[in-house]
Amino acid sequence: MFEKVLIANRGEIALRVIRACRELGIHTVAVFSEADREALHAQIADEAVCIGPAASGESYLNIKSILAACELTGADAVHPGFGFLSENVSFNRTCGRCGVTFIGPPPEAMMLMGDKAQAKLTMKNAGVPVVPGSDGVVTSYEEAAKIADEIGYPVMVKASAGGGGRGIRKVDTPDRLKEAMAEARQEALASFADDAVYLEKFIVNPRHVEIQLLADNYGNVIHLGERDCSLQRRNQKMLEESPSPAPQMTPALREKMGAAAVTAAKACGYRNAGTVEFLLDQNGNFYFMEMNTRIQVEHPITELVTGVDLVKQQLRIAAGEELSLRQEDIHLTGHAIECRINAENPRQGFRPSPGQITALYMPGGPGVRIDSAVYQGYVIPPYYDSMIAKLIVYAPTRAEAIMKMKWALSEFIVDGIDTNIDFQLGLLRDSHFLAADYDIGFLERAEIAY
Repeated sequence: MFEKVLIANRGEIALRVIRACRELGIHTVAVFSEADREALHAQIADEAVCIGPAASGESYLNIKSILAACELTGADAVHPGFGFLSENVSFNRTCGRCGVTFIGPPPEAMMLMGDKAQAKLTMKNAGVPVVPGSDGVVTSYEEAAKIADEIGYPVMVKASAGGGGRGIRKVDTPDRLKEAMAEARQEALASFADDAVYLEKFIVNPRHVEIQLLADNYGNVIHLGERDCSLQRRNQKMLEESPSPAPQMTPALREKMGAAAVTAAKACGYRNAGTVEFLLDQNGNFYFMEMNTRIQVEHPITELVTGVDLVKQQLRIAAGEELSLRQEDIHLTGHAIECRINAENPRQGFRPSPGQITALYMPGGPGVRIDSAVYQGYVIPPYYDSMIAKLIVYAPTRAEAIMKMKWALSEFIVDGIDTNIDFQLGLLRDSHFLAADYDIGFLERAEIAY
């Protein structure tokens, strides 16, 4: 096992990794920007190193500064969390060249899955169901128009190096294709320094269902069931559930999707924790969308329904241990829901709301978990993601989990800034949500009363 792990991240995920390390007897190193000097992760780690100014490009995305912190502290491994450098192949490879273990997949698997067009082609060749579309990147409008005519409109133009909802355009009619391709390419170039795009058939009203995986260095790969992440706003998830409440999700379909996810992992030589994301249509057909080569924001709901600590599993796999779990050991029990609590104002277009938290009360009790790094008096900086907490509940049934989440949100008090707590409460009261009648476009269409 590692002696010392540096966490190349901030906020609640940094705390989550620090706590997992402590349970395994591993010393921890936090890195922080000048804006995060008072951040909780910098205070509770065994050591903390300032790696640069507030701007993430000069701190949390600064590979040289992070590896210098490894050298300075003697850290023998890096956990990248999610976001920032977690899916950066160059960072992964540089860690290896510097003799520091990257807690995640090998760079080859990360590179293959990071190229969305190549990933889709790899999955297609492996027999994993994929959305009809181009076989890789499209290089011209003429090529794209021909493919779109073959698969039928509407289609999606997607950035090959994409993520976070950027570089994506829906095209309903042929006259919009050329303009949409130019827009997607421009956004992709600005976001990922890569303007390559590919085409996919637009699946009408699908759900976003993802399968959690664990894979060790000895060829063992297991899945830990699914999470339903369909409640999204502008391709950003807001509320997640496990297991999926979709009426078409049966035990047989779960096993079929899980087996496809395992096949996907083996096809790219995957190791460590990862997630395969699928689109699930109303008839129970599912299609590979992408693979996230890191721990997910919503990993706690899988932990609650399976009893498996995913972050500790990441550490053990990266240290060379064989998976102690087999597929027959995994059982989904009960129901878990996660609400992302963001510093934002839903009544003003979800405008970010940085500032000082003047009063704070977080709910507790049986089956209530909060992953957060904020405290009373903490000043939320304007430079990073607006998520300040994840409220997670667990209960024997979905109905009980919804009731538990309602009262937990009602008890959650954050003064000094705006939050989306009331919006989340309104969502939980919505009749469509209660009936599990939603898809990935629901929040764009619905008028949530709050």
